[in-house]
Amino acid sequence: MAATESGTGRTPARAAEGSSVQSVSRALTLLTMLGRADGGIRVTTLAREAGLPISTTHRLLTTLELHGYAQFAPDTALWSVGREAFAAGAGFGRRRTFVAPALPFLRRLRDETRETANLGVLEDEAIVTVSQVESREIMRAISPPGGAVPPFSSGMGKAIISTWPDAEIRDLVARLGLPAMTANSLRSEAAVLADIAATRARGYAVDEEEYLVGLRCIAAPVFAPNGEAVCAISVSGLALRLTPARIPVIGERVSAAARALTVALGGG
Repeated sequence: MAATESGTGRTPARAAEGSSVQSVSRALTLLTMLGRADGGIRVTTLAREAGLPISTTHRLLTTLELHGYAQFAPDTALWSVGREAFAAGAGFGRRRTFVAPALPFLRRLRDETRETANLGVLEDEAIVTVSQVESREIMRAISPPGGAVPPFSSGMGKAIISTWPDAEIRDLVARLGLPAMTANSLRSEAAVLADIAATRARGYAVDEEEYLVGLRCIAAPVFAPNGEAVCAISVSGLALRLTPARIPVIGERVSAAARALTVALGGG
């Protein structure tokens, strides 16, 4: 009969396995937090937000650092994401064959509009930015790559979904719901369908501060050879610069970039 830990009913091997899984889960939680912290974060803050003891947090961070997934700046006592984390994340983009071809179009959009240009995909029913060329403006609003955004609160999400039949859009609304990210977020199926109809008529989608207050986004779908909207290209920036008067001009540039990228990918 296998030996068990006293009072637990678990074998030592099973207990060790559970402890290892917990450590991996905690380390991944810390890595996610590092990725979302602009400019670095202190170990005490990480420990508090993760609900972990400082000693455990420090041990996990030093393990991540050992493998290149975290780095520590002694002069500021701040932790940040390491080189290996970037390399692992870049693998997500590399497996999508449209990321590299999109870069010249993103750079051109950035230069033409002076705003941040983005490339996003619908992944697990959320919009994930997989490539980005930042604006050179000092004041800019940026949603960093990798974050998941509700599709109906995203210009890129609405651009992709606008290519779907209305029945599929209704199903997605019923499945995901419509979380209120801001006061401008779409809150009903009727509002979604009206917005999608406007998107189809214009040829581009507009996020009217629906995900972040003060941030507008203008997006258009990009098509693969099979006719599926495989991704979306967008321009995002501060609403005070992306004024209503500029939206049609930028919308046409975004649409043109999306059409050109579609051709480059062999779509149509």
